[in-house]
Amino acid sequence: MPNPTELPPHVRRLVDEIETEIGETGMAVDDISGDAGRPEDGHDDANGRVEAAVRQILAEIGEDPDRQGLVGTPDRVHRMYTELTAGYHVDPDRLVNDAIYDVAYSEMVVVKDIPFYSLCEHHLLPFFGTASVAYIPRGRVIGLSKIPRIVEMYARRLQVQERLTQQIADLLQDRLEPQGVGVVLEATHLCAVMRGVRKPGTIMTTSAVLGLFRTRDRTRAEFFAHLDRPSPGA
Repeated sequence: MPNPTELPPHVRRLVDEIETEIGETGMAVDDISGDAGRPEDGHDDANGRVEAAVRQILAEIGEDPDRQGLVGTPDRVHRMYTELTAGYHVDPDRLVNDAIYDVAYSEMVVVKDIPFYSLCEHHLLPFFGTASVAYIPRGRVIGLSKIPRIVEMYARRLQVQERLTQQIADLLQDRLEPQGVGVVLEATHLCAVMRGVRKPGTIMTTSAVLGLFRTRDRTRAEFFAHLDRPSPGA
């Protein structure tokens, strides 16, 4: 096995992506945000603006930004939002990466219970839950691992659940040109739990159906029947 430092750059990058979740290290955060090589103390112009804004928020709510527990908070918040909004920097072409194959298969493909975490664009509070995605191929299928990655790409942006649901469906429809696509998201929104109506346990469900999932009741019913079945080991 070659020394990691001897790997070609594109292989090293791939290894880093496989080994390290986005945002887990400074290298990963800097890479996706385009800030590679920024000073280690995080005080370049762009980061300084983010940090100054966070300091101002802390002061506005009556806190002391210079007390021990908050000194590093502006930088941590900047890095957190870089991680949580990494989806803006993901190239769908590189994500799919030719993982579309000609297969003589025309029955429903369902990938369900995909966990996701996103940020509500109205309050910048998290919403999170599971996504279920189905499509009926028209002679072309996509690699299984790509579907959760598509969900992740759109979830790591400022979102509303309705748009997130539609974006996932539209990308699959565009890339595969299948007979139909169905997407269902179920999520808890902290903006409804922690503030406003403060109703813990509230679940929001959204769906997007295209092609046969929209025009054929039987197909749509089959999809929802799959969602009702317990997952293996559940």
